[in-house]
Amino acid sequence: MSRHNIIKTFLSVAACKSCRSTLRIMKKGGTTLPGRAALLFDKKILEVVSSDMEIIVVTGTNGKTTTCGLLRQALHSAGIDVLSNRSGANLLTGITAEFTCNAGALGGARKRYAIIECDEGALKQVVPLIHPKVIVVTNLFRDQLDRYGEVMHTLSAIREGVSLVPESILCLNADCSLTSSLANDVPNKVVYYGINVPAETKEDDLSDAKYCIKCGTEYSYKFHTYAHLGSYFCPNCGYSRKDPDFAVSAVKKLTSKGTAVTLDYKDNKDNKVSKDITIGLPALYNVYNAIAAISAFKTAGFNINYILKSLSKVSSSFGRMETFNYNNTDIQMILVKNPAGCNQALAYLSSLKQDYAAVFCLNDKTADGHDISWIWDADFEKVCHDEYCKKIFVAGTRAEDMQLRLKYADVPESKISLEPDDRSLIEAFTESNLPVFILPNYTSMLSLRRVLSELSGKSEFWKG
Repeated sequence: MSRHNIIKTFLSVAACKSCRSTLRIMKKGGTTLPGRAALLFDKKILEVVSSDMEIIVVTGTNGKTTTCGLLRQALHSAGIDVLSNRSGANLLTGITAEFTCNAGALGGARKRYAIIECDEGALKQVVPLIHPKVIVVTNLFRDQLDRYGEVMHTLSAIREGVSLVPESILCLNADCSLTSSLANDVPNKVVYYGINVPAETKEDDLSDAKYCIKCGTEYSYKFHTYAHLGSYFCPNCGYSRKDPDFAVSAVKKLTSKGTAVTLDYKDNKDNKVSKDITIGLPALYNVYNAIAAISAFKTAGFNINYILKSLSKVSSSFGRMETFNYNNTDIQMILVKNPAGCNQALAYLSSLKQDYAAVFCLNDKTADGHDISWIWDADFEKVCHDEYCKKIFVAGTRAEDMQLRLKYADVPESKISLEPDDRSLIEAFTESNLPVFILPNYTSMLSLRRVLSELSGKSEFWKG
């Protein structure tokens, strides 16, 4: 490294660390601004501070944070210290901040391994700099229309990123026709994961990928899991789902505490193995997150037994099925940001068969996407017809829009309470004497989680 580059690196690392230290003294998270400070001195500092590391990147519409959490816990159980952007700051600035703050003064990496969540649109900026060993793509759904446009635009952005790192191994969701199409016309080695059994799904369930990506004919299905996920095939050109290398062959138990499944995969000698495993998270979409993590873990060269054992002990991630207790009230927070994810969260609530209060928090800030029209595609009618939902609260900058959507779902106005701010919302729903399930979008989750953490005694994410 030349003297000039050494100076650039030194100044970049120093700026990043100083900025984060100052922000944390001020009790701020310091997730993105330190990265901006680092980039002022060296536009490619991320390449320097990630050099010689073995990195798994997780991208896709839903499940990134949870999948990263599962991978991180598995590595910890194996006694491996790992770098990760735990807060979910997944753009170039946030990822740069995480790597740079964990580097030595001259940019040397202090850890060998990293698990990185990356925004779909930022993949093409990030992966050419960090050269991941494995890239996991979870799924593709319509999300933040004003930011990304339609789902095919997001697919193109991910494909562009993947094309820049042909040496990375791709772990793709076989059940998502969009995600699995990333394997077309790329030199990367590809590993598939999926669920080989159907789930209970309405025939008119939301689908963001009805038509064959090759010829435009409407897909047929041998079975669905949810939305457009399942065993798809094109009756015209024959394009179809790939057989997964890591497959759930049976879902034995789905409860609010976790899930029991049978996993099929091949060992290092190419022998088929079937194992019954427990996932310490509820809901079918977390089964997908679990097998995505398993496929990435083994593909990266780690002993699969570590992750299979750690899954039963996993705890929820930052706003994703995260639990709190305040005023003797059990509270669970489930981030929702698009119709497919919202529908799965609503289905989870109705599957519990217990009385509860539902909280819907809707903001329209930049990080959420200013277009909130997606709420009209989500199946809030599930709430209307759920006899166990006894009370509903709405909050956020677009609370009145949410209230209107619920009215059109035939929810009685007497059942809905609109709260003006986080603290009054928390006080109101803890007086209901019911378990509470909060379904916020991104910025409303951050705000509400901060107050809940303070009241319930949880530490901030950056202290975890």
